[in-house]
Amino acid sequence: MAQNEVPITKYHEISRKYGDPWIWGIFIMLMIISIIESYSASSREVAKVGLYAPLIKQCLFLGVGALLAIGLLHVNYNRTWFLYLAVPILAIFSVVSLLYVMKFGDLINGARRSMTIIPGLPSIQPSEFAKLSIVTLLSYILAKSQKNKDITKRGLLWTIIVVAIYCGMMYQSGLTNMLLLFSISASMLLIGGAHVKKFVIFFVFFGFIAGGYVIIKSLNDDKEQLIQEVQASQPGIDREQAEELLATPSGKKEVKRENMRMGRIQKWLRRDSLVYDPITAENQQEMFSRMAQANGGLVGVGVGRSRECSRLPLAFSDYIFSIIVEETGFFGGLFVIALYLSLLGRASMIVRRSKRVLPSLLVIGMASYITFQALFHIAINVGVFPVSGQPLPLISMGGSSMLAICAAFGVMLSVSRTIANQDNKNIKVEEVPIIEGLDAENPTEIPAKNVWK
Repeated sequence: MAQNEVPITKYHEISRKYGDPWIWGIFIMLMIISIIESYSASSREVAKVGLYAPLIKQCLFLGVGALLAIGLLHVNYNRTWFLYLAVPILAIFSVVSLLYVMKFGDLINGARRSMTIIPGLPSIQPSEFAKLSIVTLLSYILAKSQKNKDITKRGLLWTIIVVAIYCGMMYQSGLTNMLLLFSISASMLLIGGAHVKKFVIFFVFFGFIAGGYVIIKSLNDDKEQLIQEVQASQPGIDREQAEELLATPSGKKEVKRENMRMGRIQKWLRRDSLVYDPITAENQQEMFSRMAQANGGLVGVGVGRSRECSRLPLAFSDYIFSIIVEETGFFGGLFVIALYLSLLGRASMIVRRSKRVLPSLLVIGMASYITFQALFHIAINVGVFPVSGQPLPLISMGGSSMLAICAAFGVMLSVSRTIANQDNKNIKVEEVPIIEGLDAENPTEIPAKNVWK
């Protein structure tokens, strides 16, 4: 054995065949939690569609997602068709579907965020695939833009353009999705070796985007509240008539605007004082979510014994973490958080082992996508972030998010498998030519014998 050669262990053998065992363990554990908790939180769905329908639906999505992950596990990211066919197709699908949803998507709770391709089948949320798409696009752009272990100005410019386009098209999906894209992009810039100056430019650019979003949303919220006030003051008129009335000078005078923004500020300052507010249609999600978490205590009330799942809207998707805390307590919530953080930590270890920047970007991008989305979901549930639809990766009831997350796991497993075989001279299938221009060295590589242990 050569002096610098890492001893072949059972762990290495498994990694070379099936991908990183730690990622597999996190994937399987999240699937188990998903089956148990999504069904436990589906009391409303059970009353509508039957006792076992939600469980069968979730298992079906998980099965399809697992097959997708296994299929991607055996795809080598170095192959030309993956980079020059799969990546553009995913980007085109994301962009076209996002544009379509903005105008013609399914209208649910006053927002257009999904589309139905075939009646009777589950709808598709393009924003979930857009998150997957931006990771693959930025991985290619940043890998192609390496120079002296740094990102070129052209690479930074293309990164900004891509992030701006996706943020603009995901405007209707809420500020949390824009913040999620920023977090993913910043993580990939860090692994790509971007210097501090380029980070500052990227932060300033995103600050302008976020500021513009807040201003536009504030104006839209003002308009929506004005319409509601006109309808309340003149019962019987529809939305179009209210908008026409507001367009006239006399209509504008009938509505008082001076206290509107002050009311928003006061509500934000009192965001932790919901106990003093009555339960209304506007705050019931926050109220019942806090009640569920408070009812859980340290160890929870027990799986399947949730009190709030029958009252909390979207308990099986956007607020499933609250049900997990109620049933398993503070320690159960910490365990779920630890799983997602472990995924990001494991991805970082794989990145340190990689010799090239492209696989490093793919791994850290996918892990950041999953982990940050989980943290955003949890922040919404506990009241740190405003109310916004953000599913808990692989645990919330199935749909577009689950398939996209399973695809992300498949890509991470594929990359970890290929990296584990990078020094294996006995496996000919791994000897795929590296595409010209994508052979830049990983600026964060730390060669070490014990890096995989």
